[in-house]
Amino acid sequence: MLPLDHLTRRSFLQAGVSSVIAGGLVAHSASADEANPYGGFKMGIQSYSLRHYKVDEALTHTKDLGLKYWESFRAHLPLTDSAETIATYKKKLKDNGVQLMAYGVQGFGKDTDANRREFEFAKAMGFPVISADPAPESLDNLDKLVDEYKVNIAIHNHGPGSRYSKIEDCLKVMRNHHERIGACVDTGHYLRSDVNPVEAIEAFGPRTYGVHLKDVKHLPDGNKQFKILGQGDLDVVGCLKLLKKLKFEFCMALEYEENPTNPLADIRECLKTVQEGVKRV
Repeated sequence: MLPLDHLTRRSFLQAGVSSVIAGGLVAHSASADEANPYGGFKMGIQSYSLRHYKVDEALTHTKDLGLKYWESFRAHLPLTDSAETIATYKKKLKDNGVQLMAYGVQGFGKDTDANRREFEFAKAMGFPVISADPAPESLDNLDKLVDEYKVNIAIHNHGPGSRYSKIEDCLKVMRNHHERIGACVDTGHYLRSDVNPVEAIEAFGPRTYGVHLKDVKHLPDGNKQFKILGQGDLDVVGCLKLLKKLKFEFCMALEYEENPTNPLADIRECLKTVQEGVKRV
């Protein structure tokens, strides 16, 4: 059967579909949208948004927000090689219906043993992406590790003056290294660096392995301020359209930096912006 949005009035008549059945299809479509309000994206949260809360409370809030995916920052799930601690982490996530999709932002340097421990943790926890700020001297080692562990590195841009603040900074690495070394597009930090995040996603294409979805407003005095998603300069729909075109399958992580002690109402407003945006994709 054709999807509802492809059925014309004529095809309904030809198929002999009654208005009652049609009404049932509309109801089914509405409930499907309700069940998946993010248009098929794995909509989650960078747990740094909930940094004021300890891990148990942060996970409870995540569930209450209706989200099922996490990119954890290190304070919520500190890196460990303890099988007992890892089992505890997994139980906490499972009990709240949350899947760990990414971890970071992690630093990588010339210490190859330290680098390997990051990948051992990823393997033990079962997440496919490490958001990272890799030092240049780590990249040859990372080529070997991403291939061995089948875990992607998503290079994170961290705003003006950082190592990867511009699109070309990340592209230089991607051109010369393993295809599993790609980008985490932090939309807010690109705006802070006067870079269009839509252009970043377009440039990185299928090697976009992570997204930190946040908004920034350029103020009249020249400063820039983090905002509730949809209240700044981010082209939310433009980002979503490109990610849809790329069939983006990794965690699309909302990251909200303002109001750390009481962020939940603002986060709900951010999520509403995404829900409205996917309707226009």
